[in-house]
Amino acid sequence: MEVSKVSDARILSLIPHRPPFLWVDKIISLSATVIETEKTIAEDLDVFNGHYPGNPLMPGVLLCEAIFQSGALLLAESFSGTDNDKIPVLTRITDTRFKRRVMPGETISIEVKLVDTISSVSILKGKARVGSELAVKTEFCCALIDP
Repeated sequence: MEVSKVSDARILSLIPHRPPFLWVDKIISLSATVIETEKTIAEDLDVFNGHYPGNPLMPGVLLCEAIFQSGALLLAESFSGTDNDKIPVLTRITDTRFKRRVMPGETISIEVKLVDTISSVSILKGKARVGSELAVKTEFCCALIDP
């Protein structure tokens, strides 16, 4: 199933994250094994008051969180109807590399691929880019748990 420009309501129906800790603005495309999302980094985020004041820089951990939330969206959609009462929870992060700074006002494009699922644990790979430049890549695992 290919979905284009899914509304925020759809995102909110799939994962438990809410503002101010929702790091996905829209779903660009979605299939059984790949999701593409976007997040525009607002220039007035509170985090910039303390993270390199005067030279704001998006924290890498929040870039990774955007990737993880995109993965949670993929899993929620992939397993809807089977474990739709379960929520995806991050269980492991490996091989994370930061390649480019992300600045206020920039939009990150995120791609997450489902590599494998073993029992209730899924292995995923994700990337965030600004334009054609890779900002961060990571591999991670999520388990589906009872809320």
